[in-house]
Amino acid sequence: MKINADFGQRVVLHAEDIPWLDSPMAGVTRRPLDRIGGEVARATTIVRFAPESHFSPHTHDGGEEFVVLEGVFEDEHGAFPVGSYVRNPPTSSHTPGSSPGCTIFVKLWQFDPDDRTHVRIDTGKIGAVPDPERPGVAVTPLFRDTHEDVRVETWAPGTAARLPVAGGAEILLLEGSGTESGDAVRQHSWVRVPVGGEIDFAAGPEGAKLWIKTGHLREVRAPS
Repeated sequence: MKINADFGQRVVLHAEDIPWLDSPMAGVTRRPLDRIGGEVARATTIVRFAPESHFSPHTHDGGEEFVVLEGVFEDEHGAFPVGSYVRNPPTSSHTPGSSPGCTIFVKLWQFDPDDRTHVRIDTGKIGAVPDPERPGVAVTPLFRDTHEDVRVETWAPGTAARLPVAGGAEILLLEGSGTESGDAVRQHSWVRVPVGGEIDFAAGPEGAKLWIKTGHLREVRAPS
């Protein structure tokens, strides 16, 4: 299966416009954003767990990264509220689910194969640092290595800035509204910027909070 699999193309999607699709597990539904592969795939997806739903125990051979958008995500490593950012690297395993229900933005099979770094951050409990090169933008760093840079950025109302992204980028609008390269975006809009492109964002009147990943699209691999 291929969904938005031409990574040379810019993509803008609004999550609320995408229908929910059933997953193999009862109570778990998905909104696909991009995908290469079948049930085991390089994929970017918004996933919704109904209350008391869960997946079977499994290992993430290609790694898993997610942000909690609504509710509380749970596994044997803890309970993760809205705003939590988690990286489960290749070879890690868990049993995901949610007693109250939750919605997450999740990326699979997009890690450096040698990455073994676990990350579990509640972004609601850490601060942000003003970006001296972009007045009105504050940055909460989440993860960085030679492969990618992941962060949350908080933009003051009306702030506008451009940022070259030689290695490509993805943006998920967590809160607020704005425009990206002229396209209107709102809560849970997703933008993928190809290698050699740029982020050209302007925050709306209420400001904006963005999850941003850059650098990771230089090499796109899928499960063999």
